[in-house]
Amino acid sequence: MAGRSNRPGDNQGEYGEEWARDLRIQFEQMLRTKRLNEFEESRTNRSRLNSPDPRERASSSNLRAPSAGPPSGSRPSSSYGHGHTSRHESPASPPSYSSLRNLPKIPTPPAPHDRESQKFRSMLVGLSLTPTKYENPGLLDEALQAIPLDRIYSEAEEESQVLQAQAESMGDGRKPEWGYQDCVIRALLRWFKRSFFTWVNNPACPVCLSPTVARGMTQPTPDENAYGALRVELYQCSNQACGAYERFPRYSDVWRLLQTRRGRCGEWANCFSMLCRAVGGRVRWVWNAEDHVWTEVYSEHKERWIHVDACEEAWDNPRLYTEGWGKQMSYCIAFSIDGATDVTRRYVRKSEHALERNRCPEEVMLYIMQEIKNIRRANMSKEDRFRLEKEDSKEDRELRCYVINSITQAVVRVVPGSSSSSSSSGARPTPSTTSSNDDQKLPAEQPGRQSGNAEWVAARGENGRRNQQFQDPRDPSRR
Repeated sequence: MAGRSNRPGDNQGEYGEEWARDLRIQFEQMLRTKRLNEFEESRTNRSRLNSPDPRERASSSNLRAPSAGPPSGSRPSSSYGHGHTSRHESPASPPSYSSLRNLPKIPTPPAPHDRESQKFRSMLVGLSLTPTKYENPGLLDEALQAIPLDRIYSEAEEESQVLQAQAESMGDGRKPEWGYQDCVIRALLRWFKRSFFTWVNNPACPVCLSPTVARGMTQPTPDENAYGALRVELYQCSNQACGAYERFPRYSDVWRLLQTRRGRCGEWANCFSMLCRAVGGRVRWVWNAEDHVWTEVYSEHKERWIHVDACEEAWDNPRLYTEGWGKQMSYCIAFSIDGATDVTRRYVRKSEHALERNRCPEEVMLYIMQEIKNIRRANMSKEDRFRLEKEDSKEDRELRCYVINSITQAVVRVVPGSSSSSSSSGARPTPSTTSSNDDQKLPAEQPGRQSGNAEWVAARGENGRRNQQFQDPRDPSRR
């Protein structure tokens, strides 16, 4: 090929653009061949994916370098480099790349016979409807009537000015830690936790106000069902002279929650997310497979999604659940009016906190997330879709960084002397590194769960202790 040099004595070390182009074309063809092979195998017999056949193992030898390489100093060559004979030759069997079987993950719809994946997909599509209810103009107007806007905006303005003054006092041109809209959500969070909503462990007796004891579940009435109460907890007064029963409907209708103003984490996250939307925030409702829900709010100032838990009055502390509560999690899915995103990597940073993700294959999970995004963005303008795709790409890089940092920390811990040298140095992180890191609390500062009584928290394994002593089978604790 013109412009190329394959002389053994050429020790330049620079292979040229044509060699790089040939290598890229070869790689693309090999990757296409791999994908076609896997597609054909999945169509004929999905069980073959679990046990590669002998031909597949033999073809993986194509990835190995030949034992007798070119003379030292010579340029590596692709199959396109030595003459042009290789362009007309085909290998005996296409390479299957067994070692790279899982890279990259290709979104794949659930198979018709895979009932578990189909069931999981239907559940996630149903859950994705939750944030669409927050776009009801009448509901948002009702919410604004319940919020003391003067108080919220006054506190937000004061905090914003303080943060601005702190940033200016550093003299290095840095931005404030949080923007004004962030301060509005922070003020709303404080008011919601301290003044508006009430946590319910066991509701008090409606007759004598004595404590009650859980008696299981009961069927909802038509009125309760109309407000989204798919299940109702039943409690009985502990006073034997009274013995009255109290019903605790688990409402999912946000308008009804504005009236009752009580519940557990499900009601708290649902109502608070809607109130954040009412004051102009972009909101996500985050569902966790291990029985917890919370909120994410987009910060235009930080240009990223911020973790907010109204039950704990927690702000931007995503490691709270694993390193504070001692909770293990498998799926954390964030739903918004713009789609759905698997944000598990934001909340599960270490392998010891991760549970097995066995609801569906990861390829199916990618397909479900993309399917929900396509549904939500079908009627958007081209500009809005392009903007959201850029946000998705940036968030994906952020989530990948969490994985890389976790691997790096694990490697550093096993390197001899690395931990001792870092601890003995006593070096503090610079402001630039702390401001770019969303982990506002060190692991030692992570608190156990604050909402709920001690028995309820211990029964759920969320009090930060691995060895739990109390288990109450009578408590129908659900989110």
